Amino acid sequence: MFRFIYVIVANVFRAPYMIPRMRRMAKHPEKYSEEQRYQLANHMIHLMQRSGRISTICTGSENLPEEGGYIMYPNHQGKYDALGIISVHRKPCTLVMDRNKSNSLLVKEFIDLLDGKRMDIKDIRQAMKIILEVSKEAADGKRFILFPEGGYDRNQNQVEDFKAGSFKSAMKAKVPIVPVALIDSYKVFNTFGFKKITTQVHFLKPIFYEEYQGMKTQEIASLVKQRIKDVIEEKLQHSKNRMVIS
Repeated sequence: MFRFIYVIVANVFRAPYMIPRMRRMAKHPEKYSEEQRYQLANHMIHLMQRSGRISTICTGSENLPEEGGYIMYPNHQGKYDALGIISVHRKPCTLVMDRNKSNSLLVKEFIDLLDGKRMDIKDIRQAMKIILEVSKEAADGKRFILFPEGGYDRNQNQVEDFKAGSFKSAMKAKVPIVPVALIDSYKVFNTFGFKKITTQVHFLKPIFYEEYQGMKTQEIASLVKQRIKDVIEEKLQHSKNRMVIS
């Protein structure tokens, strides 16, 4: 939490010109391309990383489909998760976020800038509306980040159960599902201290529609969860082995 407050304070002087700029670009997508808006979002993340002593390493970018839309399904650890993914995802993408957490200052502007979606998981009708919107836009070529765990409480590097309904958008759109393994992302804003932190983003091989078309959503959820869990355990074990050797 200390780092989160520090990052906000360290960049507060930028707010008077950054917030109006974000609002203007979000309000006029006819003037500012998706790439321009994504570039501004990444610039903001870079400023936050620099002031907060945060770095993110990435593997598996070659696994991301070159053409068409897809939905990324990462494990969920904290406030930095989507920012870490966006910072290493070269092409424009956006996210689906809990509506109740999406309207604070800067978060609201950031979501609007990326044309993100706000979902209220307690409102079944509204949630279904968002699922259909994501499905249509993904089918049209848009790339989304959607967290199937829902929340992150004290997950850390543990992977909790994935909600089967999260995968309905991908199924309806018939787009690739990209599992994403996040490691140490929770340390950015959920730990004390101010030492340098390095998080990891691993894009796993996509699961194409031909692979999952005959599966139930619960089966897909279990498959994606297991692939992410396996990678996290492998990477953490590798780190432990390196520490023992050194």
